[in-house]
Amino acid sequence: MLTATRPNTEGLSAYLASYVSHARGEDLFSALANASAHAERLAELIPADKHEHRYAPGKWSIKEVVQHVNDAERIFAYRALRFARKDITPLPGFEENDYAPASKADRRTLQDLWEEHMTIRRSTVLLFSSFTPDMLEHQGTAGGNVISVRALGWVIAGHAEHHWNIITERYL
Repeated sequence: MLTATRPNTEGLSAYLASYVSHARGEDLFSALANASAHAERLAELIPADKHEHRYAPGKWSIKEVVQHVNDAERIFAYRALRFARKDITPLPGFEENDYAPASKADRRTLQDLWEEHMTIRRSTVLLFSSFTPDMLEHQGTAGGNVISVRALGWVIAGHAEHHWNIITERYL
């Protein structure tokens, strides 16, 4: 099986490097599995009366946080696919604070959002499993930051962990 060790974060922007640091595991696939297990445990802990809870005015609801993780994982995986295929076209960033209200996540059930997350995660694992070691080292530019395919995988795992920790610390 393909392994993808934690990338060196030198040269990554501070926010991308912080996501890599949140990922737990010795290789990318264990980090993705750990983040999935964390999501499954968290899903069981959130009481129904907290699904649309916001810990402060202007903050996202728990549903919006889960939708944000889903949106970001799709975007990061798309970037990885483009770079793995040697597409060096610079990709734009995305404004997460515009995505959240536009998602209308609060009209959906939290269970539906969790199921979507696990489906996206399975797709991400299959995508990264399809890459060769050489493809994992391909780089591209997204949002003005140069990043490798391997680092994007670690960002996906760490970004999810970051938000699962926020839910635990600020919402529960």
